[in-house]
Amino acid sequence: MKRSRTRLTTIKRKARVLGLVTAAVLTLAQCTGSSSGDSENPRSEGGRSSAAPDGRTGEGGENLTELITAYTAGFDENSGYRRPSPTDRRTVAAGVALLLDHRRPEAERRLADVDLAVRTVTDKAAGRRYAEIADRSEGGAAPRGWGRVYLDMDTSPRWSVQIPHPVADRDTEQLGAELMRRSPGGVLVLAGAHRDAGRGDAADVAHRRDTVFHAVCDELVRRGLPGVQLHGMADDTAPDHDVVASTGRGREGVTEGRALADALREQDYDVCRAWARSCPLAARSNVQGRSAAAHDVPFLHVEFGPRIRLDHDHARAVVGALADLTRTWQRRG
Repeated sequence: MKRSRTRLTTIKRKARVLGLVTAAVLTLAQCTGSSSGDSENPRSEGGRSSAAPDGRTGEGGENLTELITAYTAGFDENSGYRRPSPTDRRTVAAGVALLLDHRRPEAERRLADVDLAVRTVTDKAAGRRYAEIADRSEGGAAPRGWGRVYLDMDTSPRWSVQIPHPVADRDTEQLGAELMRRSPGGVLVLAGAHRDAGRGDAADVAHRRDTVFHAVCDELVRRGLPGVQLHGMADDTAPDHDVVASTGRGREGVTEGRALADALREQDYDVCRAWARSCPLAARSNVQGRSAAAHDVPFLHVEFGPRIRLDHDHARAVVGALADLTRTWQRRG
């Protein structure tokens, strides 16, 4: 009997120890897995988002800025780029056109022909839904680098924001995403590679017509959608200016350009207005701007200095000014 009681006591002691260990492990897991919560534009050291690798927030939706930042995080000069064929470009543009016409099943079938997929992204903060066109093979060893497109599903698209040099023009991709979140009716066209990733200038989509990026922008221009293209310049490019704003080769966007420049000036940013004076980076050779000029569609090419792009408060201010501009385009429809 004494031996049985001793054995029972030992079993109970082991059970208590096991319970304590289990509780400790669960507590540790909760601590290491906890989040500081979602903010409007969370960043980790170095200016990169703290989103999970797939960009999902996992709390009733996603954060569009985090999603896009996670996508572009691996871009560099060696990340890879494959030039699309004319058929590839036409197919993607046709798929975008079908989505704009609210013919999603047909769009999905057309885009699947070039291994692109469509899914719905719901931004949990803005509460807006977007159709995302993305490459099924993005995670492969040799990505094609054709980029992504996001279309507002809750408001008929009436304008576009174009990001031709993500990462190379640091944080312009985040400005574009935030603009989409703060202004309805947009289409975000995002390049899929660093501008130096291809042979020669093959991936520099702002100066090439043989890209998926240009094919999509061309389709939007054909439909009369005005666009704003966001770039980043170095401090010494225009040392006396924070921003360089241009209408490229056309004049259709001068009214909107003046309104944007005035709004930025009211916030103490010095803007070089390329339609009124000589400015660096005036975008005369920008092919999306040339296409817009040929169709008499408003186009703005905006270069932001690093002080604006890399500081959250400055970035928030200029996105607000851009959102006021794009809302006027939305009302045009």
